[in-house]
Amino acid sequence: MSNLRVLSVDDHAIFRAGLRHILRQLDENVEIVEANSLEQALQHSRQQGEERFDLVLTDLMFDGLSGPIDLEVLCAAYHDTTVVVMSVQDRASDVRSAMKLGASGYIPKSASVDVMTSALRLILAGGVYLPPTLLDTPPASSYQPTRHNKSDVLTPRQKEVLALLAEGRSNKAIATELGLSPGTVKVHMTRIAYDANFQKPKCQ
Repeated sequence: MSNLRVLSVDDHAIFRAGLRHILRQLDENVEIVEANSLEQALQHSRQQGEERFDLVLTDLMFDGLSGPIDLEVLCAAYHDTTVVVMSVQDRASDVRSAMKLGASGYIPKSASVDVMTSALRLILAGGVYLPPTLLDTPPASSYQPTRHNKSDVLTPRQKEVLALLAEGRSNKAIATELGLSPGTVKVHMTRIAYDANFQKPKCQ
């Protein structure tokens, strides 16, 4: 089985260093390629051989730019790769915009290491992670992710989390009951909210 290959696109070296530490918790043999601009990221795309990236992690805002990078161009260049935004911008509008342009998830840089690790693990398993800021924000009626049609049903673990949540349990209590970390519980709750609020119901 080949090792995990990740492209980290961020213009802050200290964040890339921290991200390397997190990724090695997921796979100690992970291969990490770094880019500090959209141009470098696109160059890596053109230079890819048979070994493709499994994951692209990118910021939205870069020094010297008047606005966010062209995420649509990046997602198109890596159309067969999971692209995830990691940004200090965590407004609901920013998240929805990124998902519409092709992102597979959105992790705020303000998230704890525990939450980041759990979110990345969920994404690598085929899930979607969105920040908790969306829990209190009703989605636009026209919103629907463009690249991902995830299952409409909750996983057994998510059902357990939801049942305990309905009993009024706190995140910490749920984590203790299920033998999970608080960060993992938060990831499950965000995924539940995603399924409830961002998936259009199927016609009967």
